Amino acid sequence: MQAQQITELTGPDTALTLADLDEPTAPLQGGEGVIIDVRAAGVSFPELLQSRGEYQFKAPLPFVPGSEVAGVVRTAPEGSGFAPGDRVAAFTFLGGWAEVAAAQPAMTFPIPDSWSFAQGAALILNYHTAYFSLVTRGRVQSGDWVLVQGAAGGVGTATLQVAKGLGARTVAVVSSDAKAEVARAAGADVVVRSDGPWKDEVLDATDGGVDVVIDPVGGDRFTDSLRSLRRAGRLVVVGFTGGEIPTVKVNRLLLRNTEVIGAAWGEWFFAEPSIGPRIGAALQPLIDSGAIDPPVGATFGLADAAEALRTLDERRATGKVVLELG
Repeated sequence: MQAQQITELTGPDTALTLADLDEPTAPLQGGEGVIIDVRAAGVSFPELLQSRGEYQFKAPLPFVPGSEVAGVVRTAPEGSGFAPGDRVAAFTFLGGWAEVAAAQPAMTFPIPDSWSFAQGAALILNYHTAYFSLVTRGRVQSGDWVLVQGAAGGVGTATLQVAKGLGARTVAVVSSDAKAEVARAAGADVVVRSDGPWKDEVLDATDGGVDVVIDPVGGDRFTDSLRSLRRAGRLVVVGFTGGEIPTVKVNRLLLRNTEVIGAAWGEWFFAEPSIGPRIGAALQPLIDSGAIDPPVGATFGLADAAEALRTLDERRATGKVVLELG
């Protein structure tokens, strides 16, 4: 099979090599797995970090990156609930940027016939992260106001859709008019520009502040995110796509009894793998109702994976960036 390998830790321009490799016979985590003919693979910030050796998990070189795939089941273990020909999305941890991938049955999920495989490749990392951040960590309730930083990206659009599906009201922070349109299409009730007085606009639009902020961006917006919270609000830290890891003087948390909460879905998943199927089950009604409808942004062929990473690195991405394999 053809696959992209990270062969050196030199960044997206030179780290990748397209190679002919043996097909996988089992998931990376071991055990009997679902073997999938890959039709699309997700491109996410972890792969960008992996290309530079900056991701917290250090795989030995060379390795095939890619944690999310969508495709057609080739074989599946007895009792897994899957059969050859099923259309599925799966979380592979590594090995997804290849023509064939293997996944544990517990991290393999059916996708609707109405979805493209590219949409399926957008499901797990973004939408499981969104639900984990909103519900498991952020304790969002129906009727809450939720502010989403980086709202036009993959995690951002997923968070908007899940929040709306749960009955919350949403505010999107974006950096351009084009990204504002993406956020509105994903269900944002209020859209503000990060290059304007967005904090004051948020306070006005929500009658004094939001209940929860979901922040995958970090950087210099962090303090104003705290200031946009109402009393007893929660700021959920998802990542730092803005590059800079912010700091905060903790006395700010006393002013309105606010919380700063970490949301690392991957860490929780590896400590407690049952959270994957549980979140999958919780998301299924939102998929069935149409509340979850993954927006796909730029798509690339497997040979053009480096350009896909550059799209993320240069902050050009809206929706989910995807590699299409046929």
